[in-house]
Amino acid sequence: MNQLTKFLGATGLGLMMSTAAMAEDVTLLMHHFLPPVANAHKVMLQPWADRVAEQSNGQITVEIAPAMAMGGKPNELYGQVRDGTADIVWTLLGYTPGVFPRSEVFELPLVHAGSATDTTIALNASMDLLAEDFDDIHVLFLHSHDGNLIHSATKPVRTFEDAAGLKLRTPGRTGAWVIEGMGAEPVGLPVPALPEAMAKGVVDGALTTYEIVPALKLQELDKYTTELPDGGRFGTAVFMLAMNKDAYDALPDDLRAVIDANSGTNVAAEIGAMWEGFEQSGVDALAAAGVENIVLSEAEAAKFNAQSEAVVQRWIDEVTAKGIDGAALVDQARAAIAAAGQ
Repeated sequence: MNQLTKFLGATGLGLMMSTAAMAEDVTLLMHHFLPPVANAHKVMLQPWADRVAEQSNGQITVEIAPAMAMGGKPNELYGQVRDGTADIVWTLLGYTPGVFPRSEVFELPLVHAGSATDTTIALNASMDLLAEDFDDIHVLFLHSHDGNLIHSATKPVRTFEDAAGLKLRTPGRTGAWVIEGMGAEPVGLPVPALPEAMAKGVVDGALTTYEIVPALKLQELDKYTTELPDGGRFGTAVFMLAMNKDAYDALPDDLRAVIDANSGTNVAAEIGAMWEGFEQSGVDALAAAGVENIVLSEAEAAKFNAQSEAVVQRWIDEVTAKGIDGAALVDQARAAIAAAGQ
């Protein structure tokens, strides 16, 4: 019995058609890695499911399994939706390194400019550039968060040199390059594992957002946060809500139209603004806990940005060696983000 059958208590299919009615009623199972208290679940995914149900007049039901309730690890979510174990997943592209080489461009520091709205709009408007990354699945939408800052449980990072030697959880491989450029040590961890790792001293902190703070209770672990001036961030992470291709193709035209109406550029601005708004609860939680927020001086930020330029060039060189025009993608991503911000 597979994980989907176990979860549903049924005998079979993630995409279930009712034979008892003339109209086709569809149940889709969505799987993701965060607890139901997280913003991603309660403010984005559940309302998305509710809206799809409403707009389909109840013909589509989306059952959500949070916190890896169907089994497996976060880095297996892409495989689950590709292979049909789940109908829909929400996951981080960085959990499966090498699978989405083109889409990584939007994660890069100095490409992402600190706005989840702009980057999310640009991502969904750029699917023609990124399409080969997603040949095996159907993308509902891509989005970023507002961007990474340094969280530290051990020492303040007030200068470029202060970061040296820290062990920092990385959100993905480009984040690991950013951390290495600081002279720190990247540690790969799914974000739900971060609190325990910080509490046990396995890591000193993390490169992650303000948004995730309340869900993981990082305000109880952080002593310092460090960010760039004027809302600048050390890159971002790209997420996707994706559907199994066969499940999507099996939908009747009218129900597929409901899914399409809640996908891609139709929802990008809303989703991006949502993730910008999520930041404030983390800022407030850290402030209430007395965590010191450090905003780097322009001189120190310039040192970090010089290393970030080296990360961008490293990415260009790597993907170009694989036959992808990395320099063109960087230019196109920057232009798309700039256009989204106008």
